[in-house]
Amino acid sequence: MALRIIDHGTKEYQQMVNLRMDILRKPLGLSFDPAELEKEKEDVLMGAFEDDRLLGCCLLTRQDQHTMRLRQMAVPNNMQGKGIGRALMIFAENIARDLGYKKLCMHARKTALGFYEKLGYTTNGEEFTEVTIPHYIMEKAL
Repeated sequence: MALRIIDHGTKEYQQMVNLRMDILRKPLGLSFDPAELEKEKEDVLMGAFEDDRLLGCCLLTRQDQHTMRLRQMAVPNNMQGKGIGRALMIFAENIARDLGYKKLCMHARKTALGFYEKLGYTTNGEEFTEVTIPHYIMEKAL
């Protein structure tokens, strides 16, 4: 498995959008707004690949001078539990740290809390609803 930065607008980026659509949006009856995808040009886009096949992805969005927000973590259901998400998280943390950020935060789906807690993230605040499902803000100092 190779972890790589993905350039916006490439075929790898299209694979990333498709995976996120299949895993994160379609099950909720949602889609992407073209303006939302356009804004991702400013983000750090990451993927885990086996040859040219995307196994998982996530992205980092700058929150402020000290904090990056992890967004859109997606690994196909049949590939979960194989270390792909964990590898992507470590990769994302290292990139954020290398760019000078001190904290990583996210809006984590309630169903994924255990995964992030195992990686050292803690919840901050109360449960809230986003994209129709329960989420928590989670954070970790880098």
